[in-house]
Amino acid sequence: MKPRLQTSLGQQLVMTPQLRQAIRLLQMSAAELEAEITEAVETNPLLDWAEDGPDLQAGGVDHADHAPADEPPEERQPEREDWQADENPWSNEGGGGSGGSFDDDDNPGSAAERVAQTDSLQDHMLWQLHLSQLSLRDRRIGAAVIDAIDDDGYLRTELAEIAQTLRPEVVAGEDEIQAVLCQLQRFDPVGVGARSLGECLCLQLDVLSADTPGRALALTIAQGALLEKLPRSGVAGLASELKRPQAEVEDAVALLRSLDPKPGVQIGELSQDTYVVPDCVVWRQKGIWRAALASQHLPRVSIHRGYESMIRQCSESDAGYLRGHLQEARWLLKSLEARGDTLLKVTRCLIHQQAGFLEFGEAALRPLTLREVAGEVGLHESTVSRAIARKYVRTPRGTLPLRAFFASGVSTEGGGEASSTAIQSMIRKLIESENPRKPLSDAKLADLLKSSGVPVARRTVAKYREAMDILSSHERVRMG
Repeated sequence: MKPRLQTSLGQQLVMTPQLRQAIRLLQMSAAELEAEITEAVETNPLLDWAEDGPDLQAGGVDHADHAPADEPPEERQPEREDWQADENPWSNEGGGGSGGSFDDDDNPGSAAERVAQTDSLQDHMLWQLHLSQLSLRDRRIGAAVIDAIDDDGYLRTELAEIAQTLRPEVVAGEDEIQAVLCQLQRFDPVGVGARSLGECLCLQLDVLSADTPGRALALTIAQGALLEKLPRSGVAGLASELKRPQAEVEDAVALLRSLDPKPGVQIGELSQDTYVVPDCVVWRQKGIWRAALASQHLPRVSIHRGYESMIRQCSESDAGYLRGHLQEARWLLKSLEARGDTLLKVTRCLIHQQAGFLEFGEAALRPLTLREVAGEVGLHESTVSRAIARKYVRTPRGTLPLRAFFASGVSTEGGGEASSTAIQSMIRKLIESENPRKPLSDAKLADLLKSSGVPVARRTVAKYREAMDILSSHERVRMG
């Protein structure tokens, strides 16, 4: 074989600093984003608070399609004309049905803000597992693996020990558990499920483009013993051992330091006494469900025009300093605008898909997965996952997490599907109407559901009942 040059065409995603910033901002909650913007304004002289609305020339943060939550829907006039009834016919005939429980002039601002529930890493991963395409057997294995992952995001339990916890319900070998673990390691946040720091960093490097500066060398450092030597040897010592130019090693080390050594920590940081700040507002106007950003909760920032004009007048060194901060400011503004666009796009898709849920409640929640939403809005599943993470929407039914609009499905006898949340609602209603002296058993509940066209096994009924913290039939007996 002879060496030869060959050209090829292809598309690759390069993880630029700007793209990394956009991804990081997308997965922040409203409270975290506010703190991030405040810190940016305090440290960047080219950023300033915009008192009189957004600076459109600078790509201001205040999204054009926002809805002040303190005003009733009929007083809101979204600036964008593309959100009209004729272009978005999501009327109650299409999904919510007629004669709904909410009038057109209902004010979504009337619902009381509810206290945020801490979303643990395990909850976050189990939710993704629940919506995955894995088989029931693999999901059971996955649940056992997730249960063994610590708060930092690491799996420090041996696979053989996890196999023992699965018995006797599931008999699985270490190879099978390893295969499921590989699937879990693709979940958000990237790097979760690693057995070591090196593996954690490699998982994060794997999702970057092959063209990312320093990626190949960073993988070499993370995969071997060089990672442990880095604190002692430093960049110079590492460059000498690798026999590579120090500049290349510096790029690789800088890339490694930009990664998250504890990816699990970013999940569940909201404390129990943190009040929810809704990111979006949903209301119904003339039979049409509408959505807009609740951007009045976020600070408005713009480019400081005074400092920007100084760039052309000051010395070269000062101009270079100001240009660097100007570029950072523009990146931030563009990332914030992209965050708002993505969040609004996903929210509109959700109210389109779940109009019945908004109209009638949990019983009308249809099965919906991340993949379906990603396909409809033209985004990657991981992007949709980040967009809904710790995001809340104010609706006539209260302030709800966006993840409440998702549910897995169970096939019905009519050929359709019923969501697990809808089935839980049906079980709850059956139990609420039961004879307190003769409560319904799980088997009887399963029979009643089957007669309604929803065939569910007794064990599934028991699992849903326990998930709702409802006692078993013999514990619910009341003789009074």
